[in-house]
Amino acid sequence: MPSPVPSPDAPDAPGAADDPLARERSHLAGSRAALRAMREDVESLDIKDVTANWVNAEVLARQIDERIKALADLSDTPLFFGRLDYLHSPGADQAEGADGERFYIGRRHVHDHDGDPMVIDWRAPVSQPFYRASKKDPMDVGLRRRFGYTRGDITAYEDEHLSDPAEAATTSKLLQQEIERPRVGPMRDIVATIQPEQDEIVRSGLGGTVCVQGGPGTGKTAVGLHRVAYLLYAHRERLARTGTLVIGPNKSFLHYIEQVLPALGELTVKQATVDDLVAHVEVRGTDEAPAAVLKGDARMAEVLKRAVYAHVTMPTEPVMVVRGSRRWRVPAYEIEEIVRELLDRGIRYGAAREALPQRIAHVVLVQMERSGEAPDDRVQDAVARNAAVKAAVKSIWPPVDPAKLVLRLLTDADFLAAHAEGILDADEQKTILWAKPVRSVKSAKWAAADAVLIDEATDVVERTHSLGHVVLDEAQDLSPMQYRAVGRRCSTGSATVLGDLAQGTTPWATRSWDEALSHLGKSDGVIEELTAGFRVPTDVITYASRLLPHIAPGLTPVASVRENPGFFDLREISGAAEVVTACEELLANEGSTGLIAADARVPELAEALTAAGVGYLAPGEETTTETRLTLVPASLAKGLEYDYVVLDEPESVVTGEPDERTGLRRLYVALTRAVSGLIVTHAAPLPGALAE
Repeated sequence: MPSPVPSPDAPDAPGAADDPLARERSHLAGSRAALRAMREDVESLDIKDVTANWVNAEVLARQIDERIKALADLSDTPLFFGRLDYLHSPGADQAEGADGERFYIGRRHVHDHDGDPMVIDWRAPVSQPFYRASKKDPMDVGLRRRFGYTRGDITAYEDEHLSDPAEAATTSKLLQQEIERPRVGPMRDIVATIQPEQDEIVRSGLGGTVCVQGGPGTGKTAVGLHRVAYLLYAHRERLARTGTLVIGPNKSFLHYIEQVLPALGELTVKQATVDDLVAHVEVRGTDEAPAAVLKGDARMAEVLKRAVYAHVTMPTEPVMVVRGSRRWRVPAYEIEEIVRELLDRGIRYGAAREALPQRIAHVVLVQMERSGEAPDDRVQDAVARNAAVKAAVKSIWPPVDPAKLVLRLLTDADFLAAHAEGILDADEQKTILWAKPVRSVKSAKWAAADAVLIDEATDVVERTHSLGHVVLDEAQDLSPMQYRAVGRRCSTGSATVLGDLAQGTTPWATRSWDEALSHLGKSDGVIEELTAGFRVPTDVITYASRLLPHIAPGLTPVASVRENPGFFDLREISGAAEVVTACEELLANEGSTGLIAADARVPELAEALTAAGVGYLAPGEETTTETRLTLVPASLAKGLEYDYVVLDEPESVVTGEPDERTGLRRLYVALTRAVSGLIVTHAAPLPGALAE
């Protein structure tokens, strides 16, 4: 394979008429002009006379506005990044010797004024060989061309003649350059660099749930986001009705990834944390680890279900319905039969409560018919609203407030004991009980785990709305009850679960993906493993992998496939000033720099940076060319990525956690945030697991 060709402006560049690079630039210019024309066509649409009312007009106007945004041309983002020259027309009978076709592969579809494609969406079936074709299986592709860009302009190209047996397979230098390119700002898409094993996950069907186990730098987050984009392309109408959602561990992480899907033209995907999903009450308190672990235990679901349905009591009195001059009596035993039948059906508490008055009314209608009357549905509705029926329903099947229910469970020892019998032992019950009584839901200092319990109770009362597809990132830190909360949001849809068991840093961290999928309600989900590291340098991931035998002995270590081994330095220091010096050294390079430290050390380092006149940002704030240093507490480092990292005091990161294993996992996360280089500074001795 030839090396990337130089710019035609170079002294030895051929004439423009014979210059392939000039022709490709011309196609790029034409494609940009075509995209601009597509956008102008949408902007010029007049909808005054095509809508029946103002509601339809508002909906159509919003759809047009979203379409205009989706057709935006990002000047620094390549409109296409590859080209496929097929040996035959896709779908044609190859035996007839059909001429091949040429397709430019890009982030979105672009067509000219005649409707002929100038750029093919990377998600289209005809684009798939760009990611999957190889010398062993060329997939009818004669040539695959990759383009190199500088600030949005084509500056190089690289060809692979997949059907030429004389040309040996080699690693694409442009591909390596794109993977290793420094970055400033939020996470970018990876449409130009998706690997075959990643593409297989991205293009997996909407009907199935996929769980991706991937170590640092394997691209699991990008794979999940690109799978959403692919599913929206392949199943747009269905997902437009049912909705999609990306769930991340915190706001900083969501801010970091929020530009990926819009850059691919997808503007409707919502983002949230698990805490956002279960925000039924204001969280103002915290739990000790033992209490949080128990509240996150899946056994709590049965406790809550028992507590909710304990409100149902069997009738002891008949119901007397008066209509005009006639009275209709429904015996207690008939009402009991109705109640038991509703309980046996296992439907939601609230749905059964709504059905009960209609069932009682139906019994009255049957009596009316037997007496010669001819009642209709309006009569049944009227009977269901009768004061006597409403009073009976309130007594038999009273309304339940989920927050009040959970509050009573956590403050009333007898109530908890009655419904946790055989599920939680006495010591476990004491662990989750609040020490002091609380007067009301509003005055309670709810913890995050309490909000999840309220969400579970809410679902027992009324079914949670299900989306078509949910992406759950950094899933290894969720409790079983949190998995259940997410699973409710995709109970009739599918999910993409992303995580790394070695990076679980909560006391309730996931032990196995099979167990996690079970709690999610997706036991039939497929587990895929990504082990090729594209972002973390060889020397860095090798050093961090010393921790794996201590934190996740069954996992396959990530193998870096980068040609550049990266920069790695281990420095013994005497004070914070030397940490600042290390940051200044790394800031001399292009790209972003992160200073990661134990949470307790962040104030001291912030003071040292300020004293030295070094500007810095907090996680979630977007880096710029002027301020490229981010000061990151270790607790917020997960999922983030920087070109260069200074990791301060590994031992402090470990001891800042409740136990050594959690601390070592936190350290593993912090060590693997660097894309190009890592400096580890320490005054205290290194943790034993790193020194081995």
